[in-house]
Amino acid sequence: MTAEQGFPAGRLVMVNIQGTHLDQDQARFLREHRIRAVCLFRGNLVDEAQVRRLTADLRELMGPGALIALDQEGGAVVRASFLPQPPAAMALGAANDAHLAEAVGAAVARGVASLGFNWNFAPVLDVNSNPANPVIAERSFSQDPQQVARLAGAWMRGATAAAVASCVKHFPGHGDTHVDSHLDLPVVDKPLERLRRTELLPFELLQAAAPAIMTAHIVYPQIDAQYPATLSPRVIGGLLRESMGYRGVVITDSLVMKAIYERFGHERAAVLALQAGADMVMALGSQAEQAAAVGAIDAAVASADLPAAALRASLERLDALAQRFPVRWPLYLEEQRRADESLMRHAWALGLTGIGSPVAPEPATPLRVVTQSSVPTDGISEAGISGEQVLALFQGFSDVEPWLLEDLGHVDWSAVPRDHRRTVLVSNHRQRYVPPGRLERPDLHLVLWNPFQAIDVDAPTVVTWGYGDGALLALRHWLAGETRLHGIAPVDLEPAC
Repeated sequence: MTAEQGFPAGRLVMVNIQGTHLDQDQARFLREHRIRAVCLFRGNLVDEAQVRRLTADLRELMGPGALIALDQEGGAVVRASFLPQPPAAMALGAANDAHLAEAVGAAVARGVASLGFNWNFAPVLDVNSNPANPVIAERSFSQDPQQVARLAGAWMRGATAAAVASCVKHFPGHGDTHVDSHLDLPVVDKPLERLRRTELLPFELLQAAAPAIMTAHIVYPQIDAQYPATLSPRVIGGLLRESMGYRGVVITDSLVMKAIYERFGHERAAVLALQAGADMVMALGSQAEQAAAVGAIDAAVASADLPAAALRASLERLDALAQRFPVRWPLYLEEQRRADESLMRHAWALGLTGIGSPVAPEPATPLRVVTQSSVPTDGISEAGISGEQVLALFQGFSDVEPWLLEDLGHVDWSAVPRDHRRTVLVSNHRQRYVPPGRLERPDLHLVLWNPFQAIDVDAPTVVTWGYGDGALLALRHWLAGETRLHGIAPVDLEPAC
């Protein structure tokens, strides 16, 4: 069965587009290849009116089976940053309230649905058991798999009730890695029995309710030593489909991530993923790379390297997903929006967590605030807040000396004067400290992003789990002595010494 005989390979491929509108060249490409799925990123999104025009154009071109997706997890991973900003998963873990998590999931879905998205690549089911993990950290709900399942399941119930398809990720688990699969190929060398107790547990508990699952670009050598999970028949076809009985949609993570791209390329990876049991491949990149993925699938169909029956089943699952969660633009009434903004601020505030009994300084206390001057996006998360935004947290203090550094990860404590000022270290960057800043500890450590930085610095610490508006507002209130720290860390953050 070939494309000419009726099989549309493009219906199994998700692509990205360039720019903030659908130009003639991109429209021609989508139409020619019969693409039905597009993922939009921060560079595609300007404001609500523009996004609605773009998704309307995509829906008109791709038809009623269109799947329009984004990553709106919360915390640092939010593409539509002009919507009410949801807390990171780990902030919800610190609040540890399933009703709150469900309400946040519903609010996120209301916002993205109003823009014309019907598929959100969230929530994260990864169990972050490795403090050195460079890519998950606060994107995970907890180091406890039961807590991950309880809170992520509640978040997903909220999203489903608001008629947006969730996509849990990254199967079979990205929480215990020390390598970012955007940059290289991680390996998790654990027997299946150990994976079932930790990494797999949230997926097993929630698979019946999950409309879609995204795979991880990670090798699990005790399951399949040859292929990463995204390309592994043993992981997708064997473990997920047969052993766990999953019947929903399986989509790969992006094939341009180096873990896959540099070893397999778009063409081969697209075919291998479908052979392994995935329903849709995320073939991001240039139009040439996207066309190569579609062409490789066409060729594999023509040569019978891809079984027709399996591909028809994939199309049926994708069609069912689009029918259950159609693209629509429900009104986001101002009253509801204000309520969702209030909900997000409340959730951020409940997650604010103290490690080592931190005490807010008095307004007249002379302070030295050490932070990074600017934090660009890494392509996964949004850009961190600037040094100027950090200093704005201390507007109520009468004597603040700013120390703005180019790289906060390497603090030269010998250069910091020992004087009458209290030193406040504000970590607005994502990387861990190298080396850990223990010899000359600050008086107060404020962690605005990666919570595991708290381990590196032996000082009283406040963890916000992110730098969304609600997180910064809650921190300002604490610094002003107007609120207390409610959260309980869902991961071990005690300093190493």
